[in-house]
Amino acid sequence: MKIIVTGKNIAISEKIQDAIDKKFEKLGKYFADDIQAKVIIHPEKSKVKMEATIATKGTIFRAEDVSQDVFDCIDIVADKLLKQLTKYKGKLMKRNKSKESVRFEMLPEVETAENGELVKTKKFELAPMTTEEAIMQMEMLQHNFFVFLDAETENVNVVYKRNDEDYGLLETVR
Repeated sequence: MKIIVTGKNIAISEKIQDAIDKKFEKLGKYFADDIQAKVIIHPEKSKVKMEATIATKGTIFRAEDVSQDVFDCIDIVADKLLKQLTKYKGKLMKRNKSKESVRFEMLPEVETAENGELVKTKKFELAPMTTEEAIMQMEMLQHNFFVFLDAETENVNVVYKRNDEDYGLLETVR
């Protein structure tokens, strides 16, 4: 796994880079060699925020943390990613599916804007998937909604997390 570390308004020292490399090297054994881990570190008020994203074929693992100490952030984010991997493995094993980009046999077993202006735009490819796969993606990204292309109907749908911790589905029709 290749690790790309970016500092926004902060210099990435050799000590920080080494700590990230060491922690993510442990995660790297679970992924194919061509997978990239993107790490962004930037100051947030009097703290440091770290975001890490690992994109595989069809799945994105993402974790973030805000802490006083950058080294605490590194530990917490790496632990969050490991938990996501083990949870993902459990769900896929239940459905008897596998992904070539994640080496599941190596993972441990687990039980199962204020003023209203548009300030950010994201473009992304819609991947055909089932509602269950979309919910899993949403959980992995730690988002409260996820847009996807329904594999059966080929319509754009949205799954979302409800306040009662259940899920909702918005289905589009043509």
